[in-house]
Amino acid sequence: MLIIEDDVEAAWHMADDLEGFGVEAVVIHDGAQALAPGLGDGSFDVLIIDRMLPGCDGLSLLGQLRERGVETPALFLTAMGAVADRVAGLQGGGDDYVVKPIDAEELGARVQALARRRGRTSDTTALSCADLELDRLQRRVRRGGQTISLLPLEYRLLEFLLLSRGQPVTRKMLLEQVWGFRFDPRTNIVETHISRLRAKLSEGGGAPLIHTIRGAGYVIQDA
Repeated sequence: MLIIEDDVEAAWHMADDLEGFGVEAVVIHDGAQALAPGLGDGSFDVLIIDRMLPGCDGLSLLGQLRERGVETPALFLTAMGAVADRVAGLQGGGDDYVVKPIDAEELGARVQALARRRGRTSDTTALSCADLELDRLQRRVRRGGQTISLLPLEYRLLEFLLLSRGQPVTRKMLLEQVWGFRFDPRTNIVETHISRLRAKLSEGGGAPLIHTIRGAGYVIQDA
């Protein structure tokens, strides 16, 4: 992956943290340098971009890369946290937008989720885990051959979990990606829907597939 961050010390701390997740990072400190051939040309699984960069600001940088046809998932990691800044980043081609500081565990989870989504593109029509199958064309969910009726929000929650199969996703990630919240509503909305989804997926007596990871979030995987 590629980290584009002008704070040298922060960039290398990030790289060290991500190494603990098995992620190898290249670090550069200038926006214009990221436009050089071989850096932003799609060779990396994920881009982490600061908004305030010398040479070429992060938003302009990503815009130019998108115009070139570079579809590499991009995460803005920046101190610019106003709602207007977040909207500009996401509308400008960003796949995720996080305000500094960020916990190393959460950063690792977000990077891994973006990397997996690159491998499981929007063209992927079928997702599965053990005997659970989700058909994205017909929006149908089956387990053990039996159809499971889900509400639209439950379906989106399951779809996101399956796109991140085998890796933890945080509560914050679920609020952002499933509910579209850019803030914590301070309710148990995530926990309530996870509980309901678990119950529906196990109605036929199947083993639990959605597991809670204390301090990290949730993961869907074969028990």
